[in-house]
Amino acid sequence: MSWDEDIDEWFRRRWRMPFFGRRFFEDFDKMFEEFFKGIEKEVPKDLIRERRLPDGSVAREFGPFVYGYSVTIGPDGKPVIREFGNVKPSAKPLLFRAPKLGMEVKEEREPLVDVFDEGDSIRVVAELPGVDKSDINIESTEKTMTIFASTERRKYNKKIDMPSEIDPASAKASYNNGILEVKIKKAVPAPKGKRIKID
Repeated sequence: MSWDEDIDEWFRRRWRMPFFGRRFFEDFDKMFEEFFKGIEKEVPKDLIRERRLPDGSVAREFGPFVYGYSVTIGPDGKPVIREFGNVKPSAKPLLFRAPKLGMEVKEEREPLVDVFDEGDSIRVVAELPGVDKSDINIESTEKTMTIFASTERRKYNKKIDMPSEIDPASAKASYNNGILEVKIKKAVPAPKGKRIKID
């Protein structure tokens, strides 16, 4: 008897056993099928793709799914944790029960961003791989900066709170090898009052 025949015989014997039989495998297949149907409901349609294989069957692809975080020490000596990616942990409230833990998947990714206070200016460094300079838009107010980029395959969006007020008109940006760097001057506070000379 060959090795293949031994394996086939082993499965035939197990198939007849009540605990490890055909029903066990059918339940297992059903469980996986329900799991993937649940994922499809949560995932944005742009992150689900189908492609035809050489044999004519269709393969479904999901993603990309990105999650990460960076830890730095802030100016006050406390750790600053910044998340990035398009997957966020979430807890969905259920009626009369504890919340169901899960994940929230967005079509847009939050890029990894670092903000550096450099005395009279602020430097923002963002990782935006896979896009061109022309795909990137930056908007700024005195207190926030928003970076977004969109292509057919990649979408990024991040709103950043500035550590101090900035002068949006002074911003200078460069993009090289997937790294966006924006340098912007801090706003000069207007004098609060004026001394009045007595004649």
